[in-house]
Amino acid sequence: MLTYVLVIVAVAFIFDFINGFHDSANSIATIVGTRVLSPIAAVIWAAFFNFIAAFVFTTAVAKAVGNGLIDLNIVTPNVILAGLLGAIIWDLATWFWGIPSSSSHALIGGYAGAAIAKAGLAALLWGKKWIETLSFIVISPLFGLALGFVLMAAVFWIFHRVSPGRVNRIFKRGQLVSAAVFSLAHGGNDAQKTMGIIVGLLVSVGPLLANETGWVRHLYLPNADHIPLWVILGAHTAIALGTLFGGWRIVHTMGSRITKLRPVSGFCAEGAGAIAIIMATTMGIPVSTTHTITGAIVGVGATHRFSAVRWGVAGRIVWAWVITIPASALIAALAYYILAATIKL
Repeated sequence: MLTYVLVIVAVAFIFDFINGFHDSANSIATIVGTRVLSPIAAVIWAAFFNFIAAFVFTTAVAKAVGNGLIDLNIVTPNVILAGLLGAIIWDLATWFWGIPSSSSHALIGGYAGAAIAKAGLAALLWGKKWIETLSFIVISPLFGLALGFVLMAAVFWIFHRVSPGRVNRIFKRGQLVSAAVFSLAHGGNDAQKTMGIIVGLLVSVGPLLANETGWVRHLYLPNADHIPLWVILGAHTAIALGTLFGGWRIVHTMGSRITKLRPVSGFCAEGAGAIAIIMATTMGIPVSTTHTITGAIVGVGATHRFSAVRWGVAGRIVWAWVITIPASALIAALAYYILAATIKL
């Protein structure tokens, strides 16, 4: 049992690595698209702030995922592993196709799909956290879009008498700050989802590990209201390392194919995305950083004219959002049936 638990924890950190790899575009696409930083410098910058988010935010999102979505009484190591596999497979597929889907919703969908495969719809805790999570699939990109539009319009009004060259110089420096804050927000929300999954695993096997001695006793939890420091640091380290490797296919889509970006528009998009994500994180709501930054980029582009946004590309991205939860849930359910047939727990 202990070996199996450690393997699943390792898989969870692998997912966090892939999350950082897949979502690095969210943190760096605008700053690379505006050529403020080179791709290598941008991923180092983003990875650093993804990691230090561990020391900035509370663990409200981790607790919401850990005990607010799925009935912990039905959670087993097989459920957790199947959920992670569903999320990982979907993430890698969308990365391969260059589609900026949501790693967050892939994980939530995978977790839910595996739980339903084990115990039916009763496995889901239908209540506030599910309502918030599903609502913010729509709210977060619209909020990001509105904030991006408002910030860009405000900048136009404030700097309308300043030469374009000077505006670019000002916001090249400003975009370093906005990219850092957005990366901080990304790490603060996304790393916590994996923490919640690991906590669910540790709570489910707690009674089985309760009699263990030595370092093993530090693994399990009596309840889901405490996140061990090793889980927090492990999750943030994994997502930061994943960010370092980057997802260049998605960087291209996010940074140049949705709308043409300049330093000032990149600053407004990152600023709007960061504000929206930080607000959700403080409320303990798991949101998609991909949805939010994409909405912000669209909002910024729309201030020039609506034709400045490549709505066909944005539409295909939206379709990827719609199918992410059911697709990852289906993959996870299939993974659970295979695991249940081969690993008896």
